[in-house]
Amino acid sequence: MLLGALQMCSSMDVRGNLSIIERACADAKSQGVTYLQVPEMAVMFAKNYAGIQAFVETGAETAIATLSQMAKTHQLFLHVGSMPVAGENSKCLNRAFLFGPDGTQLAHYDKIHLFDADVAGDEPYRESANFDAGDRAVVAELDGIKLGMAICYDLRFPQLFATLRQAGAQILTVPAAFTVPTGRAHWESLLRARAIETGCYMVAAAQGGHHANGRNTYGHSMIVSPWGEILATCAEGADGLIVAPFDAEQVKQARSRIPTLGNARDFSLSVNHNAAQ
Repeated sequence: MLLGALQMCSSMDVRGNLSIIERACADAKSQGVTYLQVPEMAVMFAKNYAGIQAFVETGAETAIATLSQMAKTHQLFLHVGSMPVAGENSKCLNRAFLFGPDGTQLAHYDKIHLFDADVAGDEPYRESANFDAGDRAVVAELDGIKLGMAICYDLRFPQLFATLRQAGAQILTVPAAFTVPTGRAHWESLLRARAIETGCYMVAAAQGGHHANGRNTYGHSMIVSPWGEILATCAEGADGLIVAPFDAEQVKQARSRIPTLGNARDFSLSVNHNAAQ
């Protein structure tokens, strides 16, 4: 299986973004890619919540159908890193979709960890103001290979990836729109750490560049081996497709060298248990 990740600089133009994804599907198919991932908010990178709501109300359903058709036309697994969809209340969900080569929606995942942070050198972020958090970890299957789904800020929560690994994941996925300051500081380290901890391939398609909505994102899309090696990457300001092969034997070898799952132990937590009474 050949894995692909698309780096792009999504705008507020849904048709334009879908055209970029369509071309990437064609490019990926010509290179023999079986699985293609596109970034978080690939279809619509809105300027504000009014833009998000307008897309959800008038464009989301059509976009989903279009993406399903792309997967079918190009006969590949298409992982849409995320797009906003309607939630159960006034907020939205940040949802990833996985479509099969026949266009069937195989799985979806709602982002669990919402980015509420004050980043030095950047504007404050309050994702929870507009989105509800998901509450379910998801492992999907493609051609007998198990794929664990996550989105962006989830990357900072290793317990999610440990859970996906315990559920049988061989590939972990983190489509993202990392900020520039946090990306420069932590992106590569976190991706490699999650791959090493779990003995999984890591595929991370990222937004990269200066967006029409005023945001700046870090880019540096990566595919990382179960041993923590960077197999493919994209430069900070570049758009394009990166590819790398998946080899189930590499997953087995990494896990046999350092069998962390087998060596894991249950333990109790007693804070300051040695402190003087």
